[in-house]
Amino acid sequence: MRLFAAALLCVLSASAEEFPIGSKISQFEVKAGAKTVSVSPSQADATVLIFISTKCPISNSYNDRMSALYKDYAGKNVQMIFVNANANESPAEIEEHAKANRFSFPVYKDAANALADKFGATVTPETYVFDKSGALRYHGYIDDAANAARVQVQGARKAIEAVLAGKPVEMKEARSFGCTIKRVRKSNT
Repeated sequence: MRLFAAALLCVLSASAEEFPIGSKISQFEVKAGAKTVSVSPSQADATVLIFISTKCPISNSYNDRMSALYKDYAGKNVQMIFVNANANESPAEIEEHAKANRFSFPVYKDAANALADKFGATVTPETYVFDKSGALRYHGYIDDAANAARVQVQGARKAIEAVLAGKPVEMKEARSFGCTIKRVRKSNT
């Protein structure tokens, strides 16, 4: 059992290392229905990418906090990109979930987990904050407690504020927690 746990930890660590802090990206793509949307960090002072789920109770416990983040930064030249990478959650289900929760932001579909794989995302919710140059400055949780009343550290918010102020992000990484992203099975051909 210990060997299995150690192997699993290595796999999770390896995927998280695919895109380490400081790595740069010039753009990435997400799906909006049949249309592909290109996102470029150079178009804003900060770009925030959050992987979410319709079915995960932990992700859903963040729905109001994600809406608050979006509203708080909407007028501050921050791009907020919410993405669903779960293979078992259809675009129609994602759209219905967004409507039911009155999201004022779109939720994009990560077809075949391409974006989740690129960044090494493993759970929902999981957050990435990039600066204007496209450098990853923060990777981790939105905050440190699924129960909003117990939050002590607002990791994503602190990272966004530091990036907007042109200052170094103090806490660059925080262990994300939530439900695992349900990935598309890859063929072995």
